[in-house]
Amino acid sequence: MGCLKAAVGSGSGGHPPRTLGVIMLETRFPRLVGDIGNPDSFAWPVRYCVVKGASPTRVIQGRARGLVAPFIRAARELAAQGCVAITTSCGFLALHQRELAAAVDIPLATSSLCQVASVAAGLAPGRRVGVLTIEADALTAGHLRAVGADPSTPMVGVASGGEFARAILGDQPTLDAARLCREVLEAGQCLLARHPEVGAIVLECTNMPPYAEALRTATGLPVYDVLTLTARLMAQNSD
Repeated sequence: MGCLKAAVGSGSGGHPPRTLGVIMLETRFPRLVGDIGNPDSFAWPVRYCVVKGASPTRVIQGRARGLVAPFIRAARELAAQGCVAITTSCGFLALHQRELAAAVDIPLATSSLCQVASVAAGLAPGRRVGVLTIEADALTAGHLRAVGADPSTPMVGVASGGEFARAILGDQPTLDAARLCREVLEAGQCLLARHPEVGAIVLECTNMPPYAEALRTATGLPVYDVLTLTARLMAQNSD
C-alpha cells in the first residue's frame, strides 16, 4: 500500500487547503481529466492511497474478497494524514460502505451510489433514479441496499464487450476516449428506453465522469457521479 499527495488548489483566507483522500485500486489505464485518478479533476488537494492487488476484476467480479482489511488500513492512513473526507476509485465498493465508514472518524463515501437515495428524494412523484454501471451483471441489489438506496433502482451497463471492458476492466495502458463516450451515451439511451420514468442518472463508475456532460446534453437529465459526490463531501467540511 502506498500513499501520495497530489497538490492542487490553494485554499483561501489564509487557511491550509482541505484535502480529499481517495483509496485507489491498483491500475495502469490512463486517467483523463474528470476521472477520479486525475488530480486535475478537483479544485482541492487530493491524497491518493493505492491498495496493492486490488484489480478492477477482483473488486468488481470478486466483490473485493480479501481486500476489505487493506481498504480499511488505507482509509485510516488517509485520515491520519489529515484528509477531511474519503472516497474510493471504484463504485462497487458500495458493498462495503458500512465497514469502511465505521473505520474512520471523518466522512467516507465509498461510491457515487451513495447519492442515489438523496437524488431520488428530490425527484417529482413518479420519477426515478437510473444507474449506469461498468458491469451490469456484477452490480446487485445488495450494493444498493448497502448505501441505503432502493434495491429496485433501474440499472444498465455499458456494452459487455466494449472499450470499458477492454481498457478499464482489462486494465490496459491505452484507451479510446471517443469509444468510451459512445458507450456511455448508448447505455444512457438504453436506460431511458427501458425506463422512461427515469428523471436523473447516477454514474456508478468513477471512470465515467469525463463523459457526464455529453450524457447530460444527450438526455436532458441531471447526471451525478463521483465528482458530484466529492463536491458534496468537501462542502460539508468547509470552514
